[in-house]
Amino acid sequence: MPAAKKIVGVIGGSSCSPEIYELARQVGMNIAQRDAILICGGLGGVMEAACHGVKEAGGLTIGILPGTDKREANVYVDIPIVSGIRDARNTIIVRTADGLIAVSGEYGTLSEIAFAKKFGKPVVSLKSWSVDPTIPQTESAEQAVALLLDLLK
Repeated sequence: MPAAKKIVGVIGGSSCSPEIYELARQVGMNIAQRDAILICGGLGGVMEAACHGVKEAGGLTIGILPGTDKREANVYVDIPIVSGIRDARNTIIVRTADGLIAVSGEYGTLSEIAFAKKFGKPVVSLKSWSVDPTIPQTESAEQAVALLLDLLK
């Protein structure tokens, strides 16, 4: 039986600068190029950018939406999952992901990092929070994805 594909969570703000959008798009492209699946919160900002990159590279995206309407999902989400549980969906994203990449972000991203640490999931930071010395800090999309996937071996 072939090994299951890795599921990579990308976490970050629902709005972001053009620079961060491009960085998150590159993260998404690298995820798809390495034959992994993306899971995220399914909305705008970093989430949309990562999904955009995955779709450009021919990959698969899953969005765990905070509300109850699939139409909330950004246009790059292949599988929208409506949760109706607002920010509590962060635990679903973290529990489903094999590991996570935090790209920039605010307090919602910080909560996902905290859940990842609590649940024993590896996290890589890309221009994001530096709250724990065991979370590697990276400077490029390629480096972040490569490091995370190495941690998942």
